Amino acid sequence: MAMSTALRHSVQERQGPARTGSIPTPYFGNTTLRVSVVIPTLNEAENLPHVLPRIPSWVHEVVLVDGRSTDATVAVARQLRPDIRVVMQAGRGKGLALRTGFVAATGDIIVMLDADGSTDPAEIPAFVDALVKGADFAKGSRFLPGGGTADMELYRKLGNWGLMFTVRLLFGGRYSDLCYGYNAFWAHVLPRLKLDADGFEIETMMNVRALRDGLKVSEVPSFEAERVHGTSNLRTFPDGWRVLKTIVREWLRPSAKSANVRALDADRSWEPAPVQP
Repeated sequence: MAMSTALRHSVQERQGPARTGSIPTPYFGNTTLRVSVVIPTLNEAENLPHVLPRIPSWVHEVVLVDGRSTDATVAVARQLRPDIRVVMQAGRGKGLALRTGFVAATGDIIVMLDADGSTDPAEIPAFVDALVKGADFAKGSRFLPGGGTADMELYRKLGNWGLMFTVRLLFGGRYSDLCYGYNAFWAHVLPRLKLDADGFEIETMMNVRALRDGLKVSEVPSFEAERVHGTSNLRTFPDGWRVLKTIVREWLRPSAKSANVRALDADRSWEPAPVQP
C-alpha cells in the first residue's frame, strides 16, 4: 500500500528534524557490532511511518514479527524499509512475538522496540552504549532522571511501583522500573534467560531473570510517548495479574545464578564477528 503524500507530510511535521545518536557507528575494539532491532506488530500500519524511518542507519537488521495483521502492516513496513526481515508469528501474544524475533535475529546485540511510536528509536545508541561499556542487559527506565512517560495513568504507575518493590523484596537489586518493554541485551545471554512467556509478562520475566541469574544490568533513562494511532492491546488488570504470577513463579524457581555465572565466564564464543572487507 503506497503511503500518501499527506501522510508523509504528517509524519515529517510530527517528528521534526531527525535526531542523531551519541555514537554514529558502534564499535567494540576494532570490531563492528551488529545490532538487530526486533519489533512485534499487530495492525500497526498507521504507526510504522513514525518508527521505521527513525531507526539509525547503522543498525544491522530490523526484524518485524507480525501477529497476522489484518491491515497493511507488512506492506507498509516493506515500503518504508525494503531490507526489513518479516517473520510471521505462529501464535498470539507479545511475548511469543518477541521470542520469535529473538530467535530470528542475527546480530550481536538485540534491541526491543515497540511499533506504536511510544519508544523512541533515537534512544537506541544509549542502550548499545550501556552494553559496550560492560552491561549484559540494558534495561529502559521511565523513572530515572532523564526518563519519563506520557502514556501511564496514575493507577498504572502505582501498580508498576507495587510490582517493582515486590521484586526488590524477593530478589534484591534496585530497579527503578519493571513493566517497560524497551530493553537491549547481548545475543549470547539469551539462552541463559530461558524465556517462555507468551504475553506482556515477558518484559518482567526478562528483568527478573537477568537480575536473579547474575547478569550485569544497567538501567537506561527512557521516555515513553503516547501511542500515535489506535489502542493498546494491554489489558491493565488481567496482564498485571499475569505479571504478579510471573514474579511469584520466578521466586519459587530453583536458582540458576551460580551455573549461569560460570557459563558466562567460560563461554566467550559470542564475541562480535570481525569487520568484513
